[in-house]
Amino acid sequence: MSNIPSELRFAETHEWAELLEDGTVRVGVSDHAQEQLGDLVFVELPEEGEEITRGEACAVVESVKAASDIYAPITGEVVSVNEALNDSPETVNNDPYGDGWLFTIKPTDENDLDELMDADAYAEHTDE
Repeated sequence: MSNIPSELRFAETHEWAELLEDGTVRVGVSDHAQEQLGDLVFVELPEEGEEITRGEACAVVESVKAASDIYAPITGEVVSVNEALNDSPETVNNDPYGDGWLFTIKPTDENDLDELMDADAYAEHTDE
């Protein structure tokens, strides 16, 4: 069974979102998603300052199996990206909720987070 931290919110497309103390939202892919993808070999992240829209593709991860789009779980401006993934994309596999985070967003509307699933709902979603 996948690890699903209770403090995070989840999109149906398997991205997680964590509200940080400064009001920004850290984004990554769930443990379930990284298991399905397999070993990651490349990550293409959005640019800092880029405006991204909830539900639209904003990044790409490539594994030994396939390339997959990463969708924005909320709308806002990208304020930082995890540059360490350029050299070590496998960090997403090894620590999807920690050092394997992808980027942070300054949300346009914090209520976007309320539209995402909590851990229990996400667990049910991945069991389907």
